[in-house]
Amino acid sequence: MASVRPSSRVIRLGAAAAFVAAAAPSWADMPERVVSINLCTDQLAMMLAAPGQLISVSDIATDPLISPMHMVAAAYPANFGGAEEIYLLRPDLVLAGVYSDPAVVSMLRRLGVEVAQIDIVSGLDQVTDRLVEVGALLHREDEAAARAEAFETDLAALTRPETGPRAAFYYPNGYSLGTGTLSHEILTTAGFRHIADELGRDSSGRLALELLAVAAPDVVISTGTYPGNSRSEDILHHPALEALIAAGQGHISGPDWVCGTPQVLTALSDLTTLRDSMEAE
Repeated sequence: MASVRPSSRVIRLGAAAAFVAAAAPSWADMPERVVSINLCTDQLAMMLAAPGQLISVSDIATDPLISPMHMVAAAYPANFGGAEEIYLLRPDLVLAGVYSDPAVVSMLRRLGVEVAQIDIVSGLDQVTDRLVEVGALLHREDEAAARAEAFETDLAALTRPETGPRAAFYYPNGYSLGTGTLSHEILTTAGFRHIADELGRDSSGRLALELLAVAAPDVVISTGTYPGNSRSEDILHHPALEALIAAGQGHISGPDWVCGTPQVLTALSDLTTLRDSMEAE
């Protein structure tokens, strides 16, 4: 992925702002009671909202296994995403995802509550767009622009040529990620080569452990396991996978990989550190 030149950054920020202004809802006043019911909008809202503007985030925002801002989220009242519960909070804006429960979204709108559904991010170039979009909804355009510019600068500094070690994703149930994912772009932006390219896998799904072993990646990226026992996680302890990791490197993907927000920079930084250490050996 090529570095972003300052002139390109200014053009992209201006274009994103113009798009959001054209598509923005009709309300003119700054929303004073904002509720988020989606993990990714939780993060964007916590980053951008004015003091006192955000009154509730989703309950999973405080889960350290999937939320990179769980400590920040602990300061906000949690909601469980129910329409009745949200309505009683008297929000003037609800931030949801495009895949949030359609029954909840529909009911809230029928009750006269403004609901903005924010799309998922599948590429790093879309992180700036989401910052600008949510910033406009919150009437926090200056904060969003500053965050977006800082993100673009840090992203350019962390971008590496895609000539590094070969890597693969391998999760419970043998699930592996394809090329059309945000994780793929984080990986390749750090300079790793994703074996999904070699295997022609543009979508995500189960990957036979035999195929992974034959591909023999230099790095296997997996996830931390939950407490207790799970049959889906048994494959992560298979001797063939353990031998593969022992011959190369293992890496754990954490909450910073989940949403397309500036938090992905932590995941990217961890990967560039790993790549630099492997190439120094």
